[in-house]
Amino acid sequence: MLLSIPDVLTREQVAQARQILDQADWVDGKVTAGHQSAKTKDNMQIPEGHPAAQQLGEMILTALGKNPLFLSAALPLRVFPPLFNRYSGGQSFGTHVDNAIRQVPGTPHRIRTDLSATLFFAGPEEYDGGELCVEDTYGVQRVKLPAGHMILYPSTSLHHVTPVTRGARICSFFWLQSMIRDDGRRSLMFDLDLAIQRLGRDLPDQPAAQQSAVQLTGVYHNLLRQWAEL
Repeated sequence: MLLSIPDVLTREQVAQARQILDQADWVDGKVTAGHQSAKTKDNMQIPEGHPAAQQLGEMILTALGKNPLFLSAALPLRVFPPLFNRYSGGQSFGTHVDNAIRQVPGTPHRIRTDLSATLFFAGPEEYDGGELCVEDTYGVQRVKLPAGHMILYPSTSLHHVTPVTRGARICSFFWLQSMIRDDGRRSLMFDLDLAIQRLGRDLPDQPAAQQSAVQLTGVYHNLLRQWAEL
């Protein structure tokens, strides 16, 4: 499942974040790359643990915790602290797959990367190139979203970022471990949740529809009991 999540951050939050990012210290992005991806990675990052990364990471996680679409689609269990990257001057990231396990910096904890997320801080009019290209069942999907919007996709996907030939592409990226590791099952749960919500929203005065919503809610939670890993 590849899902665009609009308006994770407000315009005001994006503007505040850009001020902080413009003043932050940036280093070679290879510092967080795995052995193979380091060969194709050419960008800049804010160091892990940097005050700017911590401040903005908290902003992002707080916003995601209030976002119904994200919570329904991801069923998050653990989220890796958000990182921040910048591409400019022809920089790119070649085709790669994300590491399956990530160590949370400064802790003994590790997460399994079920889902990858990219949150955009620069609008598509600010730079040329810089598309996130994700290979999925239906071919290569090219993603370039407005500032404040986020793309969520399976970490098992091959993906790359095309060269940025004008301006700068500025994003946050991170991974999360879902309560349901299998993407197919997680997608099924998301579809079921959306159907339940539609019944409650579109047919609120029809007893039969509401009874169906209750039954489907029961199915949803019983599947969650069977498939969730906590």
